[in-house]
Amino acid sequence: MHAPHRLRICALLDAVDEMEFSVVRDTLGVSDSVLSKQVAVLSEASYVEQRRAVRNTRQRVWLRLTTQGRNAYHHHVAALRSIIGD
Repeated sequence: MHAPHRLRICALLDAVDEMEFSVVRDTLGVSDSVLSKQVAVLSEASYVEQRRAVRNTRQRVWLRLTTQGRNAYHHHVAALRSIIGD
């Protein structure tokens, strides 16, 4: 999670129940392939889940943090805060 893109993905997803892949991509300013790679790493760690559904006749992907991912993100942020101080 410490890689910058993965940390930013977790920060975005921590603020919502779920977010559409394209919104995450556009917010981070990365390509589909970059985001897909980062999401794959987070999914493999069981930190992020993907939900696929049709919206406006197109296949869409929504991302969400798992409980494990949310806990790991909060612990990571706490560790960073302890390093830099509040």
